[in-house]
Amino acid sequence: MIAPDDRVSQILAEWARERPDLDASPMGVIGRIHRIGLHLTDELTRVYREFGLGEGDFDVLATLRRAGTPHERTPSELAASTMVTTGAMTKRVDRLEGAGLVSRRVSEADGRGRVVQLTPRGLDLIDKAYTRHLENEERLLSGVSADDRAALARILGHWLADVEDTVEGTGRGASLD
Repeated sequence: MIAPDDRVSQILAEWARERPDLDASPMGVIGRIHRIGLHLTDELTRVYREFGLGEGDFDVLATLRRAGTPHERTPSELAASTMVTTGAMTKRVDRLEGAGLVSRRVSEADGRGRVVQLTPRGLDLIDKAYTRHLENEERLLSGVSADDRAALARILGHWLADVEDTVEGTGRGASLD
């Protein structure tokens, strides 16, 4: 398949002219994924802002929502699920609690621990925001066929596992076939 004529193609052509001794083809994939990621982040956060949420706020509320009834998690579970530090999670929970979207209480399992729970207002908001989020994601993928979506999901899933293994130092690597 021929790469589309885009800014990345222009950059690759310039590097091929200036440094023909190097294979810049990885930039064709990485550059496009990076640019798509920037555009996607802009489009996703625009929807979150419609609901008065930041990206991290949406992430916390969505994590609590998908936990199932009673829609609660410990702060450390939230931090692990959203891949932020417990300090960053505390700030997010403070903000969401101040907005009346979550509440904190003492854990019944461990009297020293705390549990964060969606409030009815938080549940209503995340249900609306999540519905709109999925509509937005569908819009963003509207030009990609169902077969291509499945192939992308498979390829990116394998690649993500490989990159995360490499970054985390396990060195395992995952096959892309």
